[in-house]
Amino acid sequence: MVLPAQLPFIECLPCGIMSRAVIISTPQDIALMDAHKGAEMFRKVHVPVLGLVQNMSVFQCPKCKHKTHIFGADGARRLARTLDLDILGDIPLHLNIREASDTGQPIVFSQPESDEAKAYLRIATEVVRRLPPPPE
Repeated sequence: MVLPAQLPFIECLPCGIMSRAVIISTPQDIALMDAHKGAEMFRKVHVPVLGLVQNMSVFQCPKCKHKTHIFGADGARRLARTLDLDILGDIPLHLNIREASDTGQPIVFSQPESDEAKAYLRIATEVVRRLPPPPE
């Protein structure tokens, strides 16, 4: 997350070095406020925002499969509507993601067939789909 305090730094970057942005936020109100500020900052410096990712969107009990929205439900979706942005996807709050991250092995490599890895791959696909074609 790039916060508005970093605006002077971003404004000093050579033109074109930052061509697109993706905003990532948990559904918590405080995180959503920062995400909103970040999106506005990118607009101010004319960096298109490709969309929003809702991180830690839901926790599913590994035993009973009950889903709990620990940090609130759909906060990033509401923010996306406010900012007229697309939701690129949701990343669940899951032990497998944390364990894979702690070993330095991304979940998309350590457990590529898992639902968690598929969530990341869907988001990556959405990001690539929104990028302009490379120059010839």
